[in-house]
Amino acid sequence: MPELSPRRRLLVLAICCMSLLIVSLDNTVLNVALPSMQRELRATTSGLQWTIDAYTLVLASLLMLAGSTADRIGRKRVFMAGLVVFTAGSLLCSLAPNLELLIVFRMVQAVGGSMLNPVAMSIITNTFTDARERARAIGAWGAVVGISMAAGPVVGGLLVESVGWRSIFWVNLPVGLAALLLTLRFVPESRAPRARRPDPVGQLLVIALFGSLTYAIIEAPDSSPGKVLPFAVIAFVALVGLLWYEPRRTEPLIDLRFFHSAPFSGATMIAISAFAALGGFLFLSTLYLQNVRGLDALHAGLWMLPMAVPTFLCAPLSGRLVGSRGPRLPLLVAGCAMTASAVLFAAFEAETSNATLLVGYVLFGIGFGFVNAPITNTAVSGMPRAQAGVAAAIASTSRQLGQTLGVAVVGAVLASGVGSAGPYRDTFVSAARPGWWILTACGLAVLSLGALTTGRWGRRTAVRTAERLQEQEVREVAAL
Repeated sequence: MPELSPRRRLLVLAICCMSLLIVSLDNTVLNVALPSMQRELRATTSGLQWTIDAYTLVLASLLMLAGSTADRIGRKRVFMAGLVVFTAGSLLCSLAPNLELLIVFRMVQAVGGSMLNPVAMSIITNTFTDARERARAIGAWGAVVGISMAAGPVVGGLLVESVGWRSIFWVNLPVGLAALLLTLRFVPESRAPRARRPDPVGQLLVIALFGSLTYAIIEAPDSSPGKVLPFAVIAFVALVGLLWYEPRRTEPLIDLRFFHSAPFSGATMIAISAFAALGGFLFLSTLYLQNVRGLDALHAGLWMLPMAVPTFLCAPLSGRLVGSRGPRLPLLVAGCAMTASAVLFAAFEAETSNATLLVGYVLFGIGFGFVNAPITNTAVSGMPRAQAGVAAAIASTSRQLGQTLGVAVVGAVLASGVGSAGPYRDTFVSAARPGWWILTACGLAVLSLGALTTGRWGRRTAVRTAERLQEQEVREVAAL
C-alpha cells in the first residue's frame, strides 16, 4: 500500500468506520425490534435467538476465510464485495414474509458482513503504520460501536413505532451504497506480499464446530437429549479435528502459532467474554423493558442510552490510553465495570428500581467502551504486517463467537426458567438471574485475563512469538 497523506488516511478510516457502523447498527436496532418481530412472526424465544445468532454464527464462521482471502486477492476488492452482499441482504431481510426466510436472509447479510470488519481492520492496520496513530485510529473505530449503540436503539425505536420492524433494515441501504462509492474512489488496493492458500478442510471444521455448538445450546431447553447430543458430539469432534489438522498445514486457516503469544490468547478470550456479556445483556434488557415493563420500542431504546453514551465516550479514551500506556489499564477498568454491572442485576435485582437500572446500564457502557481498543490493538500489534488480515480476523471471529454464545446461553437459561415457572411477566426477573450471574463470570474473565496477560511475562511471549513468525515467514519465502 502506498504512503498516504494524513488527510487521505483519515478518509480511509472514515470509510472503514462506515462499514462497522452498518454492521453494528444492524445488531442494536434488531434487538429493539425483537418483541415486535415476536408478535408479528409468532416467534418463540429460540426463534428470536436464531434471528440474532444466525447472523453472528455465519459471521464468526467466515471471518477468518474473508481475512485470508483479502490478504491474498486484495483487501479493497473483498471489502467492496462485502458491501454489495450486505446491502443486498438487508433489502431481502426487509421483505422476508416469515421467520424462516428472515433467518436465511440474515445469513446472507452475514456473508457480506464477514468481508467487512476484518478486512477494514486490516486496511486500517496497513494504513496507520505508526503504533500510536494506529492505537488512536482503533480507538475511533471502537467509538463507532458506541455511536451504533447510542443511535441504534433510538433510531430502531422510532422506525419500529412509526413504520414497522422491517424498516430497520432500510437504514443499511444508503450507508452501504455511500461506503461502496467512496471505497471505489479513495481506498487504495493492498494485499499481502505472498498469497496464502485456501484451507477448505479447516473452514468446514470451523463451520461444523460453531454451528453444531450453537444449535445444541439454543435447542437444549425445548428438545430431548437425544436430539441435542449428536450436535454436541459433532462440535467436540470438530474441535479435536481443528487442533490436530491445523498445525500440520503450512498455511492454516487458524494459525495456532499466534496463540503462543499470551497477549494474543488473552485478547481472544477477553473478546469472547466481553461480547458474550454484550449479547446476553442486550437480549435480556430488550425483552425485560418491552415484555415485562410494557414499554414501546422507542422508550425502550431511550432506556438504552445510559449504556450507549458511556460506550461512545470511553472508546476513544481507551484508544489513547492503549497508545500511551498499553492495554492493561483499559482492560482492568473494563473488567471491573462490567462485573459490577452484572452483579447489580444478579444479586440486587437492579431491574426493579429505576435508579439501580440506570447505574447498571452506565457501568456496563463504561466497561464495554474500554474493552474494544485493547482487544484489537493487542491482536494486531507485534504480528507481521503480511498476516494482519488473519490476526484481525481471529480477533473479529472471537467477538462474533462471543456474542453468539452469549445470546445462545443466556437465552437458553431464560427460556428454561420462564417456561417452567409460570406467567412470563411474573417470572422474568427470577428466570433471568442465572443469566446475570453468567454475565458476571464474563466480566471477571475480562478482569483476570487482562491482569494476567498484559504484564512483563505476556510481553516477553509476544516478542518471542513475533520473532518466530517472522523467521518462519523468511524461511517460507526463501523456499519458493
